[in-house]
Amino acid sequence: MTHWPTLFISHGAPTFAIDPGIAGPALTALGKTLPRPKAVLVVSPHWMTREPRVATSAAPKTVHDFGGFPAALYELQYPAPGAPEVAQRAIEVLRAAGWAAEEDVQWGLDHGAWVPLLHLLPQADVPVFQVSLPARLDGTRAYALGQALAPLADEGVLIVGSGSLTHNLYEVRFDAAEADAEDYALEFSAWITQAVLNRDHARLQQTMAIAPHAQRAHPTPEHLWPLMVAAGAAGAEVPAKRIEGGITHGVLAMDSYLFGALPPPASVAADALAA
Repeated sequence: MTHWPTLFISHGAPTFAIDPGIAGPALTALGKTLPRPKAVLVVSPHWMTREPRVATSAAPKTVHDFGGFPAALYELQYPAPGAPEVAQRAIEVLRAAGWAAEEDVQWGLDHGAWVPLLHLLPQADVPVFQVSLPARLDGTRAYALGQALAPLADEGVLIVGSGSLTHNLYEVRFDAAEADAEDYALEFSAWITQAVLNRDHARLQQTMAIAPHAQRAHPTPEHLWPLMVAAGAAGAEVPAKRIEGGITHGVLAMDSYLFGALPPPASVAADALAA
């Protein structure tokens, strides 16, 4: 059985859908190298619940969960099918790890899911479902959520934590040039990259306590936790790769990370035939 890598994606502002910068093409290039997964599982901070919930819709709707943006954003759709059977399996592995997971038949794809997937998998032909982010987490618990989901990566599922490497909306400047990035965002991002590439997951889990400018980079930490989920689902044994995304709006770092090596297409095809 092929173990799939996991991804952390910085989804930035909703305008990332129509203003891809350098991060969008980088994700598209990555997507072209991916064999076809059985499904994509997305954990996003835009769906938070008391305990994990797993979306089981066969046809998840595109949720435009934002306001005050250009009209073109509200016309976009991401009509990927759902993955009800894989979602039920996600409930099983979460419960086996001690999480009180339940199904949700209504939830679709929030912009933390469909906006980056527009770039990563623009054909919208791979089944997608979401697992909610529990509301009461710290770095260790978010990492443990990823560890609980890890068995799905052995079953052909691409696990994606979608958040933001930095997320201080109080300081966003929509007119900022690409080169006009705040020093603290650069320093925080560099610290994260070092921890990720060094496979120092213990240090990574303590980001909010020890990283430079952590409280300024994340006044609230929910957009950081998907990074811990992706790292936890991969484990510290696998190599990691930075996918450069630059910094948009002065403060939103758009780097993403791939944890683990891409499976060869032939082995994925063989696994699919054997399933």
